[in-house]
Amino acid sequence: MIRTMLYRPATRQIATGAEELVDAWRQEPDAILWADLSDNPPQAERGMLVDSFGLHPLAVQDAQRSRHPPKLELFSDHVFILLKGLGAASAQTHFEFETIQIAMFIGDRYFVTRHSGPSLSIDRLWQALQDEPSGFAAGSDALALRLSRISIDRYLERLLMLEPRLEDLEQEIVAHPRDEVLAELIGYKTNLRKFRRVLVYHVQIFQELLSDPPAQIHAERVHEIRDVYEHQERASSLATLYYEVASDLIDGYISVASHRLNNIIRVLTIITAIFVPLSFLAGVYGMNFENMPELKSRAGYFVLLGVMGAIATVLLLLFRKRRWL
Repeated sequence: MIRTMLYRPATRQIATGAEELVDAWRQEPDAILWADLSDNPPQAERGMLVDSFGLHPLAVQDAQRSRHPPKLELFSDHVFILLKGLGAASAQTHFEFETIQIAMFIGDRYFVTRHSGPSLSIDRLWQALQDEPSGFAAGSDALALRLSRISIDRYLERLLMLEPRLEDLEQEIVAHPRDEVLAELIGYKTNLRKFRRVLVYHVQIFQELLSDPPAQIHAERVHEIRDVYEHQERASSLATLYYEVASDLIDGYISVASHRLNNIIRVLTIITAIFVPLSFLAGVYGMNFENMPELKSRAGYFVLLGVMGAIATVLLLLFRKRRWL
């Protein structure tokens, strides 16, 4: 699928359509075009991007890959930025991590995006420009930075939604530790590890843009670049923080479980320590030998029970004195 949006500065109006607007854009030297592509045959898509916009074939190839680390690549007439955006499924209430490739090509009069799956970030920007076409007037570099900001805001939304859940899990670990809590924490830790890895790439990209902006990104965009960079850095810091919190909660769960197990083992050990001498006495006097003197005693049974009771009482008092009970 290809959808296009053509902005005409003279009239400050936009036209939306498909591939036919590319030809109209070529004939209007002051117009700005945004072409958004997804789910197209690779060969046809590659041919159109190379022929119509003059994009570098290797950059187009990277943009079409289903998995590729985020990157920034500079060419003489355009800039290639490859980011990982959150997939549409990540908008659900559960903390899930599904990414899509979002490739951006920034030229003087065009902005080309290519995504490997449904992108809520691109849809938001598309709708915003339809509502307010003047957003095109700032240029294609401004559109790229605006899309980057929308994308990182989705990361921040997902991360900030996790904080209260981690607080609830901390209370559950203390009050009612369950295996389900441990499984949930392990899942969060795994996803946060992926968040961190992606966001580290993003921070590096925008740090490089901030330190040495390419010619296709105007000098007045430095504040917008810094804004996106700071949000990327904040998201990276939050992902690292929550990853460490999840790790601490997992360690805490294991400690609480070990403490409870130790208490159970201590009680069982005390019971065993009390019944070992009692079992010994019961075993000795349970042997049926004719020459056992106590067998002829009328009070032998009661004396033995008294001795066993005294042993149990002394051991209980000793354990309580040592605060084992």
